[in-house]
Amino acid sequence: MTQVLQQPVTASKPSVRKKKVTKTGMLGISLFSVASVLLVWELVCRNGVIDPIFLPSPSQVLERAMRMLSEGTLLWHVLASTRRVMVGFLVATMAAIPLGILLGTSQRTRAAFDPILSFLRPLPSMSWIPLSLLWFGITETQKYSIVFMGTFAPALLYVIDATRSIDPLLIRAARNLGANRWQVMREVIMPGSLPQIISGFKVILGLSWTCVISAELVAAKEGLGFLIMNGKEFFQTDTVVLGMVMISLTVLLTDIVSRVIEKRLLKWQE
Repeated sequence: MTQVLQQPVTASKPSVRKKKVTKTGMLGISLFSVASVLLVWELVCRNGVIDPIFLPSPSQVLERAMRMLSEGTLLWHVLASTRRVMVGFLVATMAAIPLGILLGTSQRTRAAFDPILSFLRPLPSMSWIPLSLLWFGITETQKYSIVFMGTFAPALLYVIDATRSIDPLLIRAARNLGANRWQVMREVIMPGSLPQIISGFKVILGLSWTCVISAELVAAKEGLGFLIMNGKEFFQTDTVVLGMVMISLTVLLTDIVSRVIEKRLLKWQE
């Protein structure tokens, strides 16, 4: 008799290959997503599902944008808001960096400033508008001050946290090698904390736009916040939506520029 040896048959599993999505493919997916939303939005508005007084169609918003571009007013509002954001943001960051490094490296100084920082940190930018109007009136300085007051405390916290996150062993090693306080600051603390500081400042830059729009909604004669409020007063919802779109596009552009600057400053990380 022949013995048939039966061996367990194991089903071979097909090898799963992960398909890598290229940058072009990702861009295509993103464009398709945006186009789909715009198409649905346009169809809903054209078929009368939503009254244009409440939500205008993308074509209406585009028509308003082309009209304002030909008049030169749209770019004027964008540049006014951008100028206010950049001035307030730069002043806040220039003040936050040295003070944040000092507070992050000195326990006594941090203990002295912690109560003040704890008081300022929860205050939103809108709460400063009445006082800023009394101090500076309806001027450009008032808009700059709102951006500064709304971003200084968060920027300071980012710098403090970035400074305190440096490995103490690195600082100790630098001191053992004979580095003085300034050399430790320049060669160890600043390069080590710079990536985290830049990442935090990109968040602060977006916050700056929130601050300036809130200031322009209350007291301004130009800017994207003024454009939105002016459109609301005259029931021009296409102008309101256009102002919102321009805010998003401008923030997106500034984010792209900040990424380029970040790559230039942090070449050593690549």
